[in-house]
Amino acid sequence: MDARLDYFADPTAGKILKHLMSAGRILKDSPLPAATQELVALRVSQINGCAVCIDMHSKDAAAAGESAVRLHLVAAWREATVFTGPERAALELAEQGTRIADAAGGVSDEVWARAAGHFDQEQLTALVVLVSFMNTANRLNVIARQPAGGYEAGQFH
Repeated sequence: MDARLDYFADPTAGKILKHLMSAGRILKDSPLPAATQELVALRVSQINGCAVCIDMHSKDAAAAGESAVRLHLVAAWREATVFTGPERAALELAEQGTRIADAAGGVSDEVWARAAGHFDQEQLTALVVLVSFMNTANRLNVIARQPAGGYEAGQFH
């Protein structure tokens, strides 16, 4: 399968992606725990059906020491006992923030309060920006049908 667009070959896309990837690197250095970032990135990508991002974030998380059990259970995190309270709150916020069209009210006050109970203001900001960032990346990849499977852990770091 070939991608519909080669973002790296297009001058305009190259300029935009340079800044987008820079924002992604800033997020990586934020005070939001790295494991939480990868779990959220993976869950948002699962919801959006972005195979290339699922490939990337599952491999990067595994390379960083994340267990296969936790990675396999992200899609069913509500029924899994392997996630911490803060991770569960982040995953819940990520789901509601991604499914805005499905939940007319967006992120509920209850979900926000649970996240705010686990994360400080800077971490919450990073979490919200990460959810938005991943939705942007997912849409770029899904629309262009970027193929998955060839990513190597750390390839874009």
